[in-house]
Amino acid sequence: MKIALDAMGGDKAPEAPVEGGLIASAHCKGAIEVVFVGDHQRIADEIDRHKDLINRARYSIVHASQVVGMDDSPSSALKQKPDSSIFVAQKLQKAGKVDAVVSAGNTGAAMASGLLTLGRLKGVHRPAIGSFVPHEDDFTFIIDVGANVDSKPRNLVEFAIMGSIFTSKIMGKPRPKVALLSIGEEKKKGNELTLQVHAQLSQTGLNFIGNVEGNDILNSEANVIVCDGFVGNILLKFAENLAEVLGDQIRRNIKGSRRALIGGLLMKPVFSKVKKAWDYEEYGGVPLLGINGVVIISHGRSTPKAVSNAILKAREMVDSKINEIIQHELEALRGLEVVAENA
Repeated sequence: MKIALDAMGGDKAPEAPVEGGLIASAHCKGAIEVVFVGDHQRIADEIDRHKDLINRARYSIVHASQVVGMDDSPSSALKQKPDSSIFVAQKLQKAGKVDAVVSAGNTGAAMASGLLTLGRLKGVHRPAIGSFVPHEDDFTFIIDVGANVDSKPRNLVEFAIMGSIFTSKIMGKPRPKVALLSIGEEKKKGNELTLQVHAQLSQTGLNFIGNVEGNDILNSEANVIVCDGFVGNILLKFAENLAEVLGDQIRRNIKGSRRALIGGLLMKPVFSKVKKAWDYEEYGGVPLLGINGVVIISHGRSTPKAVSNAILKAREMVDSKINEIIQHELEALRGLEVVAENA
């Protein structure tokens, strides 16, 4: 299996992507060939720094002369930087030269280049990005978290189907419970969009358990929570910032006195467990679902560990043939709609 890695994407590129790519390939004993895409010389120089990994990893380099910056406009970047590392990586997948793409670079560019180059899966009107939030000793998958600012009811139903399949096939949750994010548990509460989506989700074969409120996201029984990308992106960024702020406050207060410092040392195993649950490194990256390919988008601050885990997640998605399953389920949904229209 070959996975293209945007070696120039992210705040720590090319150091973190290169090391993470080598770690992932070595971990799989060479079952994955990582195709580093970007400035050939910089990548080669960075690879040479990891003598301990070179002999255990499979890799190659594809040169790309341009880089999409984190602040670049995705639409402008794709027009002005056709030889950017993320665009070249997507074109490699389109040509069948790699099986998946991983990038910690500009999220909008990764999404736009994937959609422009690979196109949508049959039956998908809009792709979506899913992400994870911790839930006790587990996680909840939230979709969409930013791919679509405005969505129609049909889009959210597709998000629910894609999220359910991803959670089942990749995260090992048989028949995951799906909930709709709204302002009340009652099915009659919400705005026009959520009211229509609730009615439509109730008619699907999903394990739909109804609405979930914002104050229940972290303790709901739902494995998948569906929302539009505008709400989802705000929710995700708030959760990330909250985790950072709480961590800083705990560290600052622990250093406030000798007694607090001793208590902090005793609580260190507990703090480590909580930190791990909120740590993006553990998940590696989030999937762009609904495109005709496999794309994993990692955090801009991704470390080698995060990049490595993102590559392993891409491998799982390829092996699971998740896109074939999504297309099959959406075809079944269209069949139900036709029956309903003719009833």
